[in-house]
Amino acid sequence: MHNSSPVKDERPVNLQLTTIRFPLAAIASILHRISGMALFFGIAILLYLLNVSLESQAGFESVRAMLNSLLIRLILWLLLSALLYHLIAGAKHLLLDWGIGESKQGAKTGASVTLGLAILASVLGGIWLW
Repeated sequence: MHNSSPVKDERPVNLQLTTIRFPLAAIASILHRISGMALFFGIAILLYLLNVSLESQAGFESVRAMLNSLLIRLILWLLLSALLYHLIAGAKHLLLDWGIGESKQGAKTGASVTLGLAILASVLGGIWLW
């Protein structure tokens, strides 16, 4: 279809997502959504492994052997990191719901604190896991 509007639309169209610089608060919000999706699928896999381990002694031993794998431990650490990040970012969202940190500077500070605490929690979770 042809746009028959007399007003010419000269807004720039940027389709290269790699050139867009997101604010820190947007990055923290996107990571919160990604961590939620990772938890959704990761917990399903963990529940399956729990089911296998509870079915029989052989199932328990197979899951136990899997947990000694470096790759599986890395996946568990990533899932634990997603859980900790999601928890911390969720607490930040609750503060926003109460009206705390709604300004532009408050959003930047809240995102910085969220990311800092999540990195610290992830490192501590990795130390605990290994």
